[in-house]
Amino acid sequence: MRRTWWVYVIAVLGLVAVAAPFLWMFLGSFKTQGELLRVPPTWLPEAPTTQNYDDLFAKANFPRYFLNSTIVALAVTAGNLIFCSMVGYALAKLNFHGRTALFVLVLGTLMVPGVVTFVPLFVLVTNAGLANTYPGLILPFLVSPFGVFLMRQFFQGLPDDLMDAGRVDGSSELGIFARIMLPLTRPALATLGILTFLGSWNNFLWPLVVAQTEEKYTLPVALALYSTGQNAQNFGLLMAGAVVVVVPVLVIFLAFQRHVTKGIAITGIK
Repeated sequence: MRRTWWVYVIAVLGLVAVAAPFLWMFLGSFKTQGELLRVPPTWLPEAPTTQNYDDLFAKANFPRYFLNSTIVALAVTAGNLIFCSMVGYALAKLNFHGRTALFVLVLGTLMVPGVVTFVPLFVLVTNAGLANTYPGLILPFLVSPFGVFLMRQFFQGLPDDLMDAGRVDGSSELGIFARIMLPLTRPALATLGILTFLGSWNNFLWPLVVAQTEEKYTLPVALALYSTGQNAQNFGLLMAGAVVVVVPVLVIFLAFQRHVTKGIAITGIK
């Protein structure tokens, strides 16, 4: 125990380094502009106020941005859970010509930076007339190579005897997938759902170029654009907006982090 005291010290210092900016942001959202500019700064607000949040939701149309982020994140998450599990099941359990080549192609796309396909994807979405629409924000991310790989690895760990038993009972391949195999993949589905939701909620670059009017802005885009111009020095308002963006995903991750750890461990990803 005495030999490992330094491990706990490093862990505590790391926790402080990670948590301190979030704590400062949260406390700062309840301070007035004058207190935020005070030197030396104060940690705890001397006169806590919710004026920053009142201004945020009253003037910045943030309820609309919050709704947009929620719609996009939930739709992208649902799409990944459905389609990635289907493709992963096919690559793991179904025998068809070109299965290995298809899986290698999926692995190859994992190595391609997203910025490489960004411009062609934007041109494709624009030519399809989907710019500044919910489908334009959602469709390009309904399937992810990481999600396919994750589900494929999990399905490979399930015994084929379950499928054989379903066929003996007269179930179709779709019935075997939906009623027998898919319910057994809950840890992997939870992992994929949480990671996909977090990624979609925090996505900034794609909504920035596709959403061309305020009616389709998501929270990260709205917060970034609202931090320019006359509001650039309104630090309390910006901190309140950052709290609105961060808190939902932070709560979700803390509530389901056990499922993320379990799902990744079971699928063998290091």
